[in-house]
Amino acid sequence: MSWIELLVASRYPECAEEVLLAQGAVSVTMTDAADEPVLEPAPGATPLWQHTLTRGLFAQETDLEQVRAVLRELLPDGAGLVFEQHTVRDQDWIKAWLQHAKPMRFGTGDAPGLWICPSGHQIDEAGATVVQLDPGMAFGTGTHPSTALCLQWLALHDLAGKRVLDYGCGSGILAIAALKRGAAHADAVDIDPQALIATQGNAELNQVARQLRCAGVAQFTEQAVDEAVDIVLANILARPLMQLAPLFAQRLRGGGRIVLAGVLQSQADEVRGAYAPWFVFDEDALQDGWACLSGRRLVTFA
Repeated sequence: MSWIELLVASRYPECAEEVLLAQGAVSVTMTDAADEPVLEPAPGATPLWQHTLTRGLFAQETDLEQVRAVLRELLPDGAGLVFEQHTVRDQDWIKAWLQHAKPMRFGTGDAPGLWICPSGHQIDEAGATVVQLDPGMAFGTGTHPSTALCLQWLALHDLAGKRVLDYGCGSGILAIAALKRGAAHADAVDIDPQALIATQGNAELNQVARQLRCAGVAQFTEQAVDEAVDIVLANILARPLMQLAPLFAQRLRGGGRIVLAGVLQSQADEVRGAYAPWFVFDEDALQDGWACLSGRRLVTFA
């Protein structure tokens, strides 16, 4: 089955969205037309780019000329209103992704690497740590720089016997990688129930489910601190990372390690400042404008 996609370039993308839905679009998405980042909106805000493309997906039999006529009537762009039309063929998007996905290696030199391996691939490297992971509804396959920086940190550090907290676990990729690198236990925490389902399923696929405990944010916050963790991994965003500094300091043992990602390079100093009362930091790891902050919790602090 094929669909028709109508792309609308308008100065009023939210109005375009309403019109497209009213005219029978089965889905509407907004995309950036100018590679402009939108980061950490205020609570309740809906961030949009200065140049936003609104895309409506319609059944093949839809009269798109009628849809365009309604858009011209209701949107005040005048001659500035621009349309494009494309045919979109149905496909299994996960299968399509897997056809192009390749295993990713983390680590350096001749030491055995940490691999993120999609279905249909095998890793022949002797002694390698292999995490089997396919795309799903939860964030985290290793392709984003912030995730890649965390995986590189895990590949280079001794995790044997450690207790790990993966806060904002997404797909569970970091917790699972830590367990397969020798960690004894991992707590995986996320605000999204779908992420916890994905993490549990990926842990079972990688045969580490017995060593992993999943929890929602509220459930985790209410848990008694029965045993401090040795490593905190948090790949989220700068603002929530700063808010979480006291909690992470409470849950991490003295001398334990912390790894913070999802931070733009320009935000690194501000994030580091929020953790200064409890942590001393290493040199930042950088990739494509993103930063990974790693450090050690002070044994004593003010």
